Amino acid sequence: MPSDTPPGNLIVFAAFKCIAQGSTADVLAQLRERRDDTPYLVFSEQTGELLDFDVHNRAGAVAHAASAETPEETPRGVGRPRLGVVAREVTLLPRHWDWLNRQPGGASVALRRLVQEASRVNADRDAVRASREAAYRFMTAIAGALPGFEEATRALFADERERFDELVAAWPEDIKAHLQRLSAAAWSAA
Repeated sequence: MPSDTPPGNLIVFAAFKCIAQGSTADVLAQLRERRDDTPYLVFSEQTGELLDFDVHNRAGAVAHAASAETPEETPRGVGRPRLGVVAREVTLLPRHWDWLNRQPGGASVALRRLVQEASRVNADRDAVRASREAAYRFMTAIAGALPGFEEATRALFADERERFDELVAAWPEDIKAHLQRLSAAAWSAA
């Protein structure tokens, strides 16, 4: 799910080799110095998301690849924007609304409390999922034609670290190293 904020650090690959890494400004400078015409791919270092990158910095340097496909949402006038509160629509059954409205502080306070508690309780599971998704996004964009790709993907989501490591062992060093960084949190503690 793309966001409107550019990633903190970027990593760039050309022909399976890491050619640039760092902040947007650092990567931009490194790419401008290139004398090689090899096509390259720019990724968010943290999320594995493939990004559009404007070396000439005409459009603010970084745009999410999927943002061109999704229309811009117009800001809504409800909520409390100064406090960072954005109103969204939630669809619930009448019995759910009744229960929420009976809670101290009303529906909004109860929903915020429920979301906060769920995010705290599920933090470890969410970190594992985010790590797997980042590794998968990166793998799909750059390693889809490499031998063992499909099996490595299965091993990633099946929590089979040893099998995953065996399958990616023959892959190019830079790809393997970044994939190991992205997937580090993906492996559940048994």
